Amino acid sequence: MLSALILVPLFTALVVGFLPTNLMVKGARKVTLIVTSGLFIWSLVLLAQFNPSEINLQFQEQLSWIESIGLTYSLGIDGLSMPLLVLNGLLTAMAVYCSDEELERPRFYYTLILLLNAGVAGAFLAQDLLLFFLFYELELIPLYLLIAIWGGKRRGYAATKFLLYTAVSGALVLAVFLGLVFLSGANSFAYSTVQNLASLLPVARQLVLLGGILIAFGIKIPLVPFHTWLPDAHVEASTPISMLLAGVLLKLGTYGLLRFGLGLFPEAWTVVAPWLAIWAVVSVLYGAFNAIAQRDMKKMVAFSSVAHMGYILLAAAAGTSISLVAAVMQMVSHGLISALLFFLVGVVYKKTGSRDLEVLNGLLNRERGLPLIGSFMVLAVMASAGIPGMVGFISEFLVFRGSFPAFPVQTLLCMIGTVLTAVYFLILLDRTFFGRLSAQVIHLPRVYWRERIPAIVLAVLIVIFGIQPGWLVRLSETTTATMVTNSPTIALGK
Repeated sequence: MLSALILVPLFTALVVGFLPTNLMVKGARKVTLIVTSGLFIWSLVLLAQFNPSEINLQFQEQLSWIESIGLTYSLGIDGLSMPLLVLNGLLTAMAVYCSDEELERPRFYYTLILLLNAGVAGAFLAQDLLLFFLFYELELIPLYLLIAIWGGKRRGYAATKFLLYTAVSGALVLAVFLGLVFLSGANSFAYSTVQNLASLLPVARQLVLLGGILIAFGIKIPLVPFHTWLPDAHVEASTPISMLLAGVLLKLGTYGLLRFGLGLFPEAWTVVAPWLAIWAVVSVLYGAFNAIAQRDMKKMVAFSSVAHMGYILLAAAAGTSISLVAAVMQMVSHGLISALLFFLVGVVYKKTGSRDLEVLNGLLNRERGLPLIGSFMVLAVMASAGIPGMVGFISEFLVFRGSFPAFPVQTLLCMIGTVLTAVYFLILLDRTFFGRLSAQVIHLPRVYWRERIPAIVLAVLIVIFGIQPGWLVRLSETTTATMVTNSPTIALGK
């Protein structure tokens, strides 16, 4: 069942990439959209059969692969990965739908999208350390090429910077996994085996290995000071790729932090947790202040991602049952909200030819502006700023509620970030959508209904999960509670 989420996009990538040109040039988009939509539906089928109260992994698949190095093809899913798997399916299908029908080299483009989808799904499903690394690296080259070929004017620089940073991240992940297996004496890379042996290592060795994990996934998330690749990548990437990058790919870092940081080294995690909370404060405030200083709408949203990823680190550092549930919710919440923000910025850029806050103005004009897009932007901004009734509010509230008992000062400082979020997004709304329509952007093209569908879907989900967050909480609360029970967390340590 789980293998379909990996093998189907890989097989489709071969079909799209290697079938005769006259068959696939015009059909590549349709085939990819049908397949990615089917994969999303299949993830919903798995979700319907998923038992949230089950402690153990579900839908497990295991096959001995390369016995000489201890590599097994082992897949499984729990409350930590299930929501992210569905999010990957949704946003991949949406990215394909949003892609330009007239783009150049469509076969290659959609082949890369499918490889990206397979890599991310495999990383969320892998229950073998080496297998996770293989999938973690699989998404690297497709994303690099998607930025380098279909990006903006400085796409080469942005793509190369992304490649270098994430290559270092992957090298650190592999080094830590190899070191862990060597030091623990494990005879395989199976997660369950290594997890039991890792807890027996001296704390000093755990701290060294955990340090590598923190830097590796800190680059991927990204956290300050490893964040500098992200704004450049977002600015130069096309709208669908920015949606995937912010909505799904950054979650590989936060997922890895919980699964392989807290999950493998709970004792060392307790030692470094206060420093992680300080790191979270730095990322939240630095990202927010940088967002305030931006003139480019897309760069502002990119820096807001840096800030909001800091909330997940704070929740993970606290390690309480509430904060870990909140960390998963914040991943899903940020995925939906950031995808909506980047989509709306993309529509504004497509219709006006600019993302500059000093150029745009009055786009809420009912007759000659983009009133519906402006209305969706108001909703997205409210969700990101944590207004009640939106999924952003409940996820951030749970982060602060779960983290305050462990780190009251750091939590209060991170709460300032929510105020700053309102500040920079109000600046965006005021300069871009309110006031008199700018002379430079008159006679705007019409926004057709097919262009509005992604915004409608994301907005509905943001509101639904804001009103009924229990649907998300139930998915992960058993898994996160088990992580707390098995770990000497900060809260229990007190």
